Amino acid sequence: MDFLTLFGIYVVVVLTCIALVCRYSGQQHSPLNSLYSFALKRLASITPKWLQKFSQWTLHRLFHQRSNAFIYLHILLEGAVYAEFTYEVFGFCREMDTTLISLSVPYILLAIKTFFFYLCIKTDPGTVTKKKVASQLHIYSYDRRLFHPGISCSTCQLVKPARSKHCRVCNRCVQRFDHHCVWVNNCIGAQNTRYFLLYLFSVCAMACDIALLTVDMLLHVVLRTGLLGASYLDENGQRQPAGFLFVVQHLFLTFPRIVFMLGFLLFVFFLLAGYTMFHSFLAVVNQTSNEWYKSRGYVCQHCHPSTAADILCSPVPDHSKRYYYSRGVLRNLGEIFFPPQPVQKKDN
Repeated sequence: MDFLTLFGIYVVVVLTCIALVCRYSGQQHSPLNSLYSFALKRLASITPKWLQKFSQWTLHRLFHQRSNAFIYLHILLEGAVYAEFTYEVFGFCREMDTTLISLSVPYILLAIKTFFFYLCIKTDPGTVTKKKVASQLHIYSYDRRLFHPGISCSTCQLVKPARSKHCRVCNRCVQRFDHHCVWVNNCIGAQNTRYFLLYLFSVCAMACDIALLTVDMLLHVVLRTGLLGASYLDENGQRQPAGFLFVVQHLFLTFPRIVFMLGFLLFVFFLLAGYTMFHSFLAVVNQTSNEWYKSRGYVCQHCHPSTAADILCSPVPDHSKRYYYSRGVLRNLGEIFFPPQPVQKKDN
C-alpha cells in the first residue's frame, strides 16, 4: 500500500469523524456516545490502573481546568507553519517573480490575528458580579423556555441574568455565555464574542492565503519542469503518461515539508471555515452556541425531573419563536460588535 492510499484513508477517516461529531452533537443518546462508552469499557479492562489515573488527570487538567497548554500549542503550530513558509516557500515564490506585496499579506494577517487572539485571552467575557448583577438582570428578558427568572447560581450565590451560564472551568457566571474556548483559555461571552469572531476570520484568511501561495508555487514547479507531459516505466516496462497521482507523489518526494504543510493548512482551513460559518450564523440570528445546543432538545438547563419542573419548563405561547432574542440582522450584529454594557448605579 503506497503513501497516497494511506493518506487518502487518513483524510476519509478524519472527515468522517468530523461529520459524525457535527451530526450527533447535542444529542445525549447517539451512536457516538454508545461507541465511546463501549470503547472505554474495553480499554479499561486492559489498561493499567496507573495509566487510567494519569489519563484522567491529564484530560481533567486540559479540559476541566484553566490551562495555557493549548495557547502554547497554538503558537507552536503557527510558528512551524510560518517557519516553513519563510524558509522555503518565500524563496521559491521570489524566484518566480511573486510580488513582495502578495508575500507580505500572510505576515499582515498574522499581526491582525495575534491582536484579536490577545484580546480574546485578556478581555473579560462579561463576568456576573455582585456589583453588576443588578444592572445585568435588565439587559435581556427571560424567554421562560431556556432561561427563567428567580434562578440563582448555586456556586456564585447570585441571581442568574437571562442568557448567562456558570462556567465550571473558570468558576464564574458569564453574561450571554457562548462557550469556554480552550484555545484562548477564556470564556466567550458578551464582551469578547466580537473578538472571537474576528479571530476566527483572521485565522481562516491566514491559512487560505498561505495555502494559495503554496499551491501557486507548486503549480509553477509542475509547469516549469514539464511534469504534466512526462512519462514513466511501470512494473511491466511499459511507458505510461504521468497522471495526477504521479505528479502529487513526485511533489511530495521533492518537497515533503511543503506538501505536508499545505495538507495541514487545507485541513485547518476547511475545519475552521465550517466553525466560522456556524458562529457567523449564530451572530446573525442572535443566538449563542450554548442556547443552540440546549434548544435542540428543548431542555431547560435549570429544571429537575418533577411535576413542578415540567410546569416551569412548559413554553409560554408568546415566547415560542425559535430565535427569541433576534431583532433583525443589523441589530443582531450591532449587539455583537457593540455589546450592551451594564450600568452601575452610583451611591448617593
